Amino acid sequence: MEFKHFSVMAKECIDGLDIKPDGTYLDCTVGGAGHSTLIAKKLKNGTLLCLDKDENALKVSQERLKTFGERVKFFHCDFKDFKKAMQAFNIDSFDGILIDLGVSSYQIDTPERGFSYMHNAKLDMRMDQTQKLDAFFVVNNYSKQDLAKIFKEYGEEQFANNIAKNIVLARETKPIETTFELNEIIAKSIPAKFKFAGGHPSKKVFQAIRIEVNRELDGLCDCILNLARSLKKGGRLVILSFHSLEDRAVKNAFNILKTDCLCPPEMPICSCGHKKEIIVLTKKPILASEEEMKENSRSHSAKLRIAEKL
Repeated sequence: MEFKHFSVMAKECIDGLDIKPDGTYLDCTVGGAGHSTLIAKKLKNGTLLCLDKDENALKVSQERLKTFGERVKFFHCDFKDFKKAMQAFNIDSFDGILIDLGVSSYQIDTPERGFSYMHNAKLDMRMDQTQKLDAFFVVNNYSKQDLAKIFKEYGEEQFANNIAKNIVLARETKPIETTFELNEIIAKSIPAKFKFAGGHPSKKVFQAIRIEVNRELDGLCDCILNLARSLKKGGRLVILSFHSLEDRAVKNAFNILKTDCLCPPEMPICSCGHKKEIIVLTKKPILASEEEMKENSRSHSAKLRIAEKL
């Protein structure tokens, strides 16, 4: 299947990066190279470092960006390990960093990857297919309590307890192997009047399992802090998030970085010594235009936040 990815708010992201032709840039999640292609086109003597935990995404992006030659570098890792890539290419700081936290269209639309409740496939959902933890293990081995917890926290699923209970009951007979088997259990666990309120009944549970499998929220706030501190003065940090939990981590990181003192309010004198590190350029997140939302349904939930390093 062709690797397709529709870059959300592409113009807004590129404008937000304020690209210098001789600058050094980091695309934390290169995916199908949509954003990276636009960045690379603006570089003359600059460097673009592309990361992705999906090896297939890296192979595709390498092919798509080969015309830019040595300007573009590639490294296979979760962007939370970005310092490994910096060391590998002897990069000490960046003029701009882009994080697109969305799942690529290719991953969702490739049935055998097991991300989508719309295709019948083996439960998988791994972005990095070299890792051991997959959706099959989560669904068939996590306790009822742990399943309910991730459905509540990562999916904000109202019927988390009932779904978790029915998953545990079903797997006593046989393992739950496919996305459609899981769909059936979820559908039976939700009262009829709520079943299609807010979209497909499996949407929230599949999101929760995907986040758990790929550890998407683990250390995200701390990673954003470290990324911001890897920027040069005047460098830009541009972050696209796609659900409330991601956006909350981005806001929390920005709130820390834009604040002079982090001491508790009751402290009469500052003892933390923390100094403001960024200016937040988006008081409210930028949302996709109505036109883009019509063309790309995956842009509906996107929020773009931009900060500049002091």
